[in-house]
Amino acid sequence: MLLKVAYFILALIVFGPATAQEDQAIRIGLLRFGTVAWEIDTIRHHGLDRRHGIAVVPVEFASNEAAKVALQAGAVDMIVTDWPWVARQRGEGAAFSFVPYSKAVGTLMIPHASAIRNLADLKGRRIGVAGGPLDKSWLLLRAYAQKELGVDLAGVAEPVFGAPPLLNEELARGRIDAILTYWHYAARLESGGAKSLLTVADMIRRLGINGEVPMLGYAFREEWAEDKDAALQGFTAASREAKALLAGSKEEWIRLAPQIGSDDPAVLGAIQAGFRAGIPDRWSAPERQAAGNLYTILVEIGGDNFVGRAKILDAKTFWPHVSY
Repeated sequence: MLLKVAYFILALIVFGPATAQEDQAIRIGLLRFGTVAWEIDTIRHHGLDRRHGIAVVPVEFASNEAAKVALQAGAVDMIVTDWPWVARQRGEGAAFSFVPYSKAVGTLMIPHASAIRNLADLKGRRIGVAGGPLDKSWLLLRAYAQKELGVDLAGVAEPVFGAPPLLNEELARGRIDAILTYWHYAARLESGGAKSLLTVADMIRRLGINGEVPMLGYAFREEWAEDKDAALQGFTAASREAKALLAGSKEEWIRLAPQIGSDDPAVLGAIQAGFRAGIPDRWSAPERQAAGNLYTILVEIGGDNFVGRAKILDAKTFWPHVSY
């Protein structure tokens, strides 16, 4: 009997309360060098997940599309994506939902000495676009140009679609005139002297959308969230605590420098500032209404290719049990 008790105590010391941890494990699909990896690393490094009774398990993928496939197949519990994708999945019968991760999306950058001063100056220019023709930032830029200039920018400028690092290099070599890219690549450009002409947040506001809309968030299956509500609440709390650390601590970014791929203080400072600006501080009825208004614009400019059968935003796109 004493021997059995000794083995039991030894198992607790070596392995810990395995069943409790396994029951609360959350598998997060992410890209190794993406911004989500920085937040997840911060959660795990400081034990913020354990503090809230969960165990965050990162699962790395080579692309966003691979992560989406994994979520659809049930190989992971969560990924970070945009809520229009979640809305489209709901329109096709897949009950996914969303809680905010970041309101930072993208920026239209130009070289420091560029002659481009405003939206009209983009006519006849080569514009690098991170992603493809259905990238939401590109759709919003087209919608804004349609409203302000009465033209489709896709017809009066030359979009050049590609990966952000390649487009940054093309801008540096003068082969493109402007670049619409993700916020953290824009931060790198800014630290090197480039400047912002227009942010996606600017576009949304000038399209008449009142209220800040976090475009990116953690997506998951509705059924999983209903079954693991306590774990989901614990994760969102850990996520907010990690964001607070990253917003206020330069040391955190120095620690993350190997993942970011730069230890240049100017780059790290610009990325920290961009991350801080993207932290959602409100997520309630007005922001969700603003998202619905924005979705109407995306439906008009993106059409079936972008939204599929989801012509109207399903309110359940946004998980109702998380508010800020």
